[in-house]
Amino acid sequence: MVARGEIARFWSLESLHMVSSDGGAESSALVDDNGSEEDFSYEELCQANPRYLQPGGEQLAINELISDGSVVCAEALWDHVTMDDQELGFKAGDVIQVLEASNKDWWWGRNEDKEAWFPASFVRLRVNQEELPEGCSSSHGEEQDEDTSKARHKHPESQQQMRTNVIQEIMNTERVYIKHLKDICEGYIRQCRKHTGMFTVAQLATIFGNIEDIYKFQRKFLKDLEKQYNKEEPHLSEIGSCFLQHQEGFAIYSEYCNNHPGACVELSNLMKQSKYRHFFEACRLLQQMIDIALDGFLLTPVQKICKYPLQLAELLKYTTQEHSDYSNIKAAYEAMKNVACLINERKRKLESIDKIARWQVSIVGWEGLDILDRSSELIHSGELTRITRQGKSQQRVFFLFDHQLVSCKKDLLRRDMLYYKGRMDMDEVELVDVEDGRDRDWNLSMRNAFKLVSRTTDEVHLFCARKQEDKARWLQAYADERQRVQEDQQMGMEISENQKKLAMLNAQKAGHGKSKGYGSCPAAPPHQSLPPIHQRHITVPTSIPQQQVFALAEPKRKPSLFWHTFHKLTPFRK
Repeated sequence: MVARGEIARFWSLESLHMVSSDGGAESSALVDDNGSEEDFSYEELCQANPRYLQPGGEQLAINELISDGSVVCAEALWDHVTMDDQELGFKAGDVIQVLEASNKDWWWGRNEDKEAWFPASFVRLRVNQEELPEGCSSSHGEEQDEDTSKARHKHPESQQQMRTNVIQEIMNTERVYIKHLKDICEGYIRQCRKHTGMFTVAQLATIFGNIEDIYKFQRKFLKDLEKQYNKEEPHLSEIGSCFLQHQEGFAIYSEYCNNHPGACVELSNLMKQSKYRHFFEACRLLQQMIDIALDGFLLTPVQKICKYPLQLAELLKYTTQEHSDYSNIKAAYEAMKNVACLINERKRKLESIDKIARWQVSIVGWEGLDILDRSSELIHSGELTRITRQGKSQQRVFFLFDHQLVSCKKDLLRRDMLYYKGRMDMDEVELVDVEDGRDRDWNLSMRNAFKLVSRTTDEVHLFCARKQEDKARWLQAYADERQRVQEDQQMGMEISENQKKLAMLNAQKAGHGKSKGYGSCPAAPPHQSLPPIHQRHITVPTSIPQQQVFALAEPKRKPSLFWHTFHKLTPFRK
C-alpha cells in the first residue's frame, strides 16, 4: 500500500475535507432523485451480508463452513475456458463445489469428477447451500430441480426461508452495489475531474464509461425494490415487477460492457506511472473504500448484470406457482436473460465492425458510403459468375453483409488484390432459385444458378456457382441474412455513429502500415504454463485469465467461420 505521506502531495486541504457548497461536510447517504436518503454505511453493509462485499471474491467465512463439514457450492457467472489441466473449466450456470478458498483470487473446487483451480471472480456463492445435493456438480436444468426437491426433505429449512434467503441476498447485494457505484463516482471521478493536468476528458470517458448513468439508474431501481421489500415477512416480497418496469433501462449496461476492455487498457497504461498509482490510492483512502484496486471496482457493473439472471433463477425455484409474484418473477428472469443476450450481441457486433472496417480499407477503389453505414456483419462470401442479358459472364467475388451485397474483382496479375465493382441493396431484392437447364427468360442453358429480382423495378441479376454445394450455401446465406436483419430490428440492435466512425478511423490508421486487408483472425495470447501443483494449498495460478464475459445467455448464432477464410480471398497487400 502506498504511504500516506506520498499520497498527501496530491491533495489540498479543500479536497481532503470535500466541503459541500453549504460549508458542511458531504453526507455519505445515498440520495435518490426525489431527495430522500438511504444511509448505508460500510459497517452496516458488512454486518448485513459480509460474503458479497468484495468485487471479484467472496471468500470470507467460506473456509469456516468447509471446515465444519458443510458443502459449499458456487454458481458460474461466465464460461471459463482453459487449456490447462491445472485449471477447472466450466460454463455459465454450472455449479462448482468449493473445497478451498484461502486465496482471494483462485479457489480450489470440484466439477463433476475433476478437482482444480478456478478464478473466484467467475462465480457467485449459492445463497441456499443446504438445498444442494452432495455432488454439487450439475448445471441448470430439470435434473437439478429433481435433486433440489429431494434435498429439501433432508433439511429442516422451509421453502419460505429459502425464498427469504434469496430475497435478502438480492436486497443486500443491491445495497452494496450502490455503495460501490457511489464510491466510484464520488471517490474517483469527482477527484479526477479536479486534476485537469493529469486527465483529459477523453481519458476519463474511456476509463469510467457511462458508470454515472448506471449509478443514477440503479438508485431508482433500488428505491423501487425497497418499496416492494417486505421487512417483516421477506418471503412475501413481490420484486418481479421492479425488474419488468426497469428492463429497458438495463440496456445502458451494453455501452459500459463494450467499453470495459478499453478502460482496462487505458487504466493499465496510467498505472505504469507512480503518480497515478499514488493518486488512485489517495482517492480510495479519502473515500474510505475497501482495499480493492480501481480495476476491481470497475468490474462490478459487468459482474452485476451477469448476476441478475442467476439470482432470479434461484428465486423462481423457491417461488410457488400460487405465489402472487410468480408470474412476474418468471417474466423478469426471461427479461434479464434477454438483456444479457442483447449485451452479448452488441459486443459481438462491435468486434465485427472493426473487422469489416479493415476489410473495406483493403479494397481498391472503394466508392460511395462506407460499408458500416448500413451493415455490421458479414454473412457469407465467395466467387460467383454473373451473367448479363447479352450472355456475357463476369467472374466476381461477392461479400454478403446484412442489408447489402458487395461485388469485387480480382486483379489479373495480383490475384491477392480486390477492386470495388458495386453493391446491391438486399432489402429491395428477392432471391429466386433457378432449376438446371435452359432458362426461357434468358434463353440460356445454365447450372447451379439463382436470381436476385428487384421488388421495385424489372431489374434481374443472374448468378451461377461452380458447384451445387456452393449454390446451396448462397441460398442458405440469403435466408440467414434476412433472418439476421429481422432479429436486429426486433432486438433494437444499433451501432452508434461514433462507434462506426471510430472503427473506420482505426482501420484507416492501420491501413497506413505495411499490410492492408485481412489475414486470419488474431491468434489467442500465448498460454502461460502454470507450475506443477504439489501442494494445492500453496501453489496457485499466478496470472488471471482473460474473462469471457456475457456468456450467461448463449448467443443464438454460432461464430462465423468466414473470417477464418478471408486470407484466401483478400490477403494482406504489400
